[in-house]
Amino acid sequence: MTTRAPVLIVMAAGMGSRYGGLKQMDPVTEQGEIIIDFSLYDALKAGFSDAVFIIKKDMEADMRALMDDGASRHIAIRYVYQDIGDVPRGFAVPEGRVKPWGTGHAVLAAAAEIGGSFAVVNSDDYYGPAAYRLMYEYLTGGAAGGAAGASGRDKIVAPAAADQRYAMVGYRLANTVTEHGSVARGICRIDGDGYLTVIDERLKVARRDGGIAYEDENGRWVDLPPDTTVSMNFWGFTESFMTELKGGIEGFFANDVPRDPSKAEYLLPRIVDGLIRAGKASVRVLESSDRWYGVTYQEDKEQVMSALRSLKESGLYPDKLWK
Repeated sequence: MTTRAPVLIVMAAGMGSRYGGLKQMDPVTEQGEIIIDFSLYDALKAGFSDAVFIIKKDMEADMRALMDDGASRHIAIRYVYQDIGDVPRGFAVPEGRVKPWGTGHAVLAAAAEIGGSFAVVNSDDYYGPAAYRLMYEYLTGGAAGGAAGASGRDKIVAPAAADQRYAMVGYRLANTVTEHGSVARGICRIDGDGYLTVIDERLKVARRDGGIAYEDENGRWVDLPPDTTVSMNFWGFTESFMTELKGGIEGFFANDVPRDPSKAEYLLPRIVDGLIRAGKASVRVLESSDRWYGVTYQEDKEQVMSALRSLKESGLYPDKLWK
């Protein structure tokens, strides 16, 4: 692990198709704060002092207006752009394509701003303060594999080179599923030492008949234990991961895009899963007991607002985050 201070990458260029708008800029408190305000507050408390926002160019003025009088006075924020026209030489954007190229493509947009380890989060997800503490400790924990996770294990030797030992914050499935529809989740398998072995993508996970299940490729619903560990796209990487992203992007455009020109995405979970399967990287799972909150659907917003209000009333956050 590098000893250089890690950077927080915030992915904020998504379209919010199921939500019906740019949910990353939608206020969730009476004080006008957005979800990323809570993430930046938690990140700052954990030790992060530098953030890179990945946005669409036409969002910049609005995002700066939200950040400049608040979080930007406490944590350094830089902006880079995810552009659908940013494709490898020799390739073109398919006719009619409007969907962004996915989270892996987004992170690549920040490559020039990264000179060491970094964490990646979604702008519209509330992860809780423990997640940022665990990740910062891991990324600054030295070459022996990062800091101990929530289980309190001692540092152990990971099955990959020091510069390809990554991390992921894992959540209990029951703490991440909405009451208002289906969601996509990365179902994680973890070995006895706390390392990720496989991520199974489940594109339709929902609450059903008092439990949680996913729909398989044959349209059958398969039950999932509520304590299943899932990925919520909170990752920790060394700089080597940018090299892996650059190395894989041409293959994505050559192989995946022709099969599904309008919807194919270069996604972090798939990229990480491929590196694990190839024996090129290891991923330490930092398990968080915090409740995740997000606004996948408009109907989720009131629950998120109520939860954040309660967290303020409990004293976890001040009434106004940025003073």
